[in-house]
Amino acid sequence: MRLLSQTFRSQKLPISSPEVSKSSSSSTKVPTLIVKSEPEPKKWCVYLIISSNPPIKTYVGVTLDFDRRLKQHNGEIKGGAKATRAGRPWICACKIHGFKDQSQACEFESKWKEICRKMCHMRKEEVDDVTLRLLKQRQRALGKVKGLFDCTQFEFDWELDPS
Repeated sequence: MRLLSQTFRSQKLPISSPEVSKSSSSSTKVPTLIVKSEPEPKKWCVYLIISSNPPIKTYVGVTLDFDRRLKQHNGEIKGGAKATRAGRPWICACKIHGFKDQSQACEFESKWKEICRKMCHMRKEEVDDVTLRLLKQRQRALGKVKGLFDCTQFEFDWELDPS
């Protein structure tokens, strides 16, 4: 009788041990340990993008790779949210880094969207520029979200400053 492990070999890659290289000097041969560093794992990011063509809208999302995700929203590569098909191209307004995991990033994104929906919107008389008005509204909502989270580890990067 043949074991399953003999029929179906493991597909796991063997764990490589650090390489040891010898020094080329002839007088002393001291082994040198070469440790291959693994690439740093990607961190979760919550982002705010804004459309640059009518209809002017904003979109808040979560991703591990913002550059790839923005290309998806702009239709350069496959994927992207259906909500971002209109108003292309989209540009980055704000990125927030420092989330410990996907769950925390998604919770932050959800609260930002929820608070923004429930807030009173600014009147057109207060701010004429639609883009500026939308950014100020998202910034006000973000201020309220900051009160719900410990934001000491977060890095807020406003690329379009609504102030």
